[in-house]
Amino acid sequence: MLTSKQLQDIEMLQKECEEHDRLQLKLNWEMLRNRESDQLDFLHYENDILIAFLGLYPFGSTVEVCGMVKPNERRNKHFSKLFQQGMASVKQNAFKKILLNTPATSSEAKDFLAKQGALYAFSEHQMKWQETPLNEVDGFTLRQANEEDLDMRVRLDVEAFGIAKEDAFEMEAKRTEDELMIDVNGETIGKIRVDKEETEAWIYGFAILTEHQGKGIGRKVLNQVVKEQSELGRSVHLEVETKNAHALGLYESVGFNVVHAQDYYLYK
Repeated sequence: MLTSKQLQDIEMLQKECEEHDRLQLKLNWEMLRNRESDQLDFLHYENDILIAFLGLYPFGSTVEVCGMVKPNERRNKHFSKLFQQGMASVKQNAFKKILLNTPATSSEAKDFLAKQGALYAFSEHQMKWQETPLNEVDGFTLRQANEEDLDMRVRLDVEAFGIAKEDAFEMEAKRTEDELMIDVNGETIGKIRVDKEETEAWIYGFAILTEHQGKGIGRKVLNQVVKEQSELGRSVHLEVETKNAHALGLYESVGFNVVHAQDYYLYK
């Protein structure tokens, strides 16, 4: 579990790196603020100043890895040491798949990953909604997810995102807060998660059963969620893999534009 000071130091280091490199790091702040394990975060301090950070983000048997180093300390191998510690923890926790995450524009990160023998796997676009007129919609209901929805949530993760069933079950069993189920004519046909912060809302895990796609339901759901959050004064964001052309087109049709890209590398 990270202390409030550690969280503050990580946030300050993130801002420094992003401003210096003109990019955006993906540090999964929702997970950082709710850590239950002390084996997932690695920090290097000097004179009470955070110099380098590496975080592990488990998703079932897969773990994502992201980190950063102060710009003027990058030749001192601080990150290499944290990476070794992180990989030791990965081995100890028996994760089956390791994905290293870097901003698409970071040449320094890609040089480091190449030296580790990591192989490019896929890219992910971060999108932000640009103010667009949205109409009132109907024909569906959004309701809070509950324990009775677990099987459907797992099914949607497997069918829509290719997640292994055991991993989907592990993740969904821990998550009901902010997850909404999509009902049409009394039948549950999809889900969407909205992570609400003070000034931002992030959309995750948006999925609709295959047999109900192509009927305009997805566009209507997005329309309503974006309209509600924007009217509350929040900017609305989401992430989508570049290979998912259908989803990318759907989001663009509602007013989302790509603002950043993250590259993922497979590490053995």
